[in-house]
Amino acid sequence: MSTFQQPDPRDRPARLSVGVVGAGRVGPALAASLQLAGHHPVAVSGVSDTSKRRAAALLPDVPVVTPAEVMGRAELVLLTVPDDALPGLVEGLAETGAVRPGQLLVHTSGRYGAKVLDPALRAGALPLALHPAMTFTGTPVDVQRLAGCSFGVTAPEELRLAAEALVIEMGGEPEWIAESARPLYHAALALGANHLVTLVAQSMELLRTAGVEAPDRMLGPLLGAALDNALRSGDAALTGPVARGDAGTVAAHVAELREHAPGAVAGYLAMARATADRALAHGLLKPELAEDLLGVLANGTEGDAR
Repeated sequence: MSTFQQPDPRDRPARLSVGVVGAGRVGPALAASLQLAGHHPVAVSGVSDTSKRRAAALLPDVPVVTPAEVMGRAELVLLTVPDDALPGLVEGLAETGAVRPGQLLVHTSGRYGAKVLDPALRAGALPLALHPAMTFTGTPVDVQRLAGCSFGVTAPEELRLAAEALVIEMGGEPEWIAESARPLYHAALALGANHLVTLVAQSMELLRTAGVEAPDRMLGPLLGAALDNALRSGDAALTGPVARGDAGTVAAHVAELREHAPGAVAGYLAMARATADRALAHGLLKPELAEDLLGVLANGTEGDAR
């Protein structure tokens, strides 16, 4: 159980009214976390029944209103909409006069920095990009998981302290990301987190096909150890047939995947090539073994590699 202690609201007298535009999985959780720090959620917008139920669960008694009404009621507004919808939303809010001078406007997109909020900045808003590096479930457990969560923070230099203070109040750890580095930062997170889910799901499907009754139980300790080793040691944690240069084993894998899960072949080959390159570069894969292995990966069958 986490021992993180939320700041005592009495230690921070400047409390803010908080609004949420977009009651997806992220916004209500962040607003609930700010509420624990003493801020006051006053309005949330949501269209679907799912969004409204989520808002009711995480922000009980907070009214569901239009985005314009959220803007009118809150000093701090969380814009928690999908990445592709964010630029249009900001432009629309600025063009309709919904943005008020001095209003803190926070978006949670990993892709964008603060510049996407420029239309609101010109209207007098204070722009902050605060991206929690965590996956969200849309349930109260997300509020607990924010303790110790890193946030990618981008903001004008004069707002840096304010941005970092908000992250700390939510229990997070601020990590400053330059405006120009936001796309790369987001790609790195997607590469690790999103693709990990795909790899684990594919692995569980294959284990079920192989007759394993509880693939999650089998994979849990293995994947937990692999993740821990990778975070501690980087490429030095590489193990398995690719890092060892076992071309025959890799060829057998490819053959089995072609028979039982052809949709997984391309992903296996791509990841195996990337693993081989990293293992070779870090001296884990012996050059004399790499030729046969790379031949298997290039051709995708054991026969072609001979």
